[in-house]
Amino acid sequence: MTPVLVGCVGLVLLLLLMLIRIPVAISMALVGMTGLTILNSWPAAVATLLTEAWTVATYYELTVIPLFVLMGNMASISGMSRDLYAAANAWVGGVRGGLAHATVIGCTGFAALSGSSVASALTIGKVAMPEMARFGYDKKLSAGAVAAGGTLGILIPPSTGFVIYAILTEESIGRLFLAGIIPGLLLTTLFLVTIYIQTLIKPEIAPRTKSLPVAEKMATLRRASSIVFIIFVTIGGIYGGVFTPVEAAAVGAMLSFVFAYFRKSLALKPVGSALLQSVSTTVMIFLVIIGANIFSPFLALTGIPESLANTLLTFEIGPILLLSIILITFIFLGTFLDGFAMMVLVLPIVLPIIIQSKIPELLNISGSESDLKIWFGVIMVIVIEMAMISPPVGMNVFVVKGISKGVSMKEIYIGILPFWVAMMVCLIILIAFPQLALFLPNTMI
Repeated sequence: MTPVLVGCVGLVLLLLLMLIRIPVAISMALVGMTGLTILNSWPAAVATLLTEAWTVATYYELTVIPLFVLMGNMASISGMSRDLYAAANAWVGGVRGGLAHATVIGCTGFAALSGSSVASALTIGKVAMPEMARFGYDKKLSAGAVAAGGTLGILIPPSTGFVIYAILTEESIGRLFLAGIIPGLLLTTLFLVTIYIQTLIKPEIAPRTKSLPVAEKMATLRRASSIVFIIFVTIGGIYGGVFTPVEAAAVGAMLSFVFAYFRKSLALKPVGSALLQSVSTTVMIFLVIIGANIFSPFLALTGIPESLANTLLTFEIGPILLLSIILITFIFLGTFLDGFAMMVLVLPIVLPIIIQSKIPELLNISGSESDLKIWFGVIMVIVIEMAMISPPVGMNVFVVKGISKGVSMKEIYIGILPFWVAMMVCLIILIAFPQLALFLPNTMI
């Protein structure tokens, strides 16, 4: 068999393994090892496995993952996440759809601690879903706000999605974190606008709640000051050049323990649970990166990325059409693939095509390959967010289903649809104005 044919068989086998629920890291490692053995030799495959496993396990920049995950878990067990939602609810809860607005704002704030979409949806959803049900909110709106708001966890820094993308593309984690801030706030705003439009058309889906006096609003803000302080120190430290991402993660994790101590939340059982969850999440992410680093050399040996890029470029497809095809393909794959699996599988194929095409000229960023990678990283993370609320695999949908009583999957998907459209609008804006993603990384780093 030719290398290209071996590669095609490998890609089909990888998809089949993931469809039968073999973990994506194991699937990529198995296919990569088999492919390297066929195209090179068994000793070369074993050497790749050993080298990549050691390299990933000792890669200093990846320290941000366990530290930021631990920071988010400690914020959750200490009640800081509940205080954040309570403060958001106190300030915007009195307007129509206020509880849904508060849910999105709460998810945005918690995203700046956890770096995880599932964690954001689960933590805020546990507080928000019962509250919205108590005030008679429409189930579809409630579910959509929690599921969509949770996706902000991998766009607003610190983001595990950006960390994995940085490793795969050899880009700066700090630059990617900064690139996610403005798009993250933009998407948050679009979610809030989506809620406003829905409640404007159908006021009955979101009854007004009683507006609190200013004194109570200030009290909730004071209770939420700890989590706001941690966000300000970590993200502000990266933005201001005071910390590297790793140092910011360490400072944030330490501060979360300090505040948990003063809140008297350092009981053995919850702290043990937070540590165990942090280890479990970290191991999962590290295994995905190791699997990707084994699969990528196999894919490179097949010559598929270069062949596909040359084939597409010979057709002289316009940059807008080419970019549209790529994004539509991503969105389609996201309907049945895990978001991170899609990233590690498709990125090595698609990125060379984008670099060699006229897309950089379309975006007016043709002078810097790094800027192109940073911009595309933001685009890809948003597409992964869309995958996380797309049927049938969307993880956040199952999270909402698990914490909601009496809400069907059909109602959840209907509730998500307007927010999914908002994500599409965000993608269009970032394609039209790529500097929204590049302004902060280019001015600060």
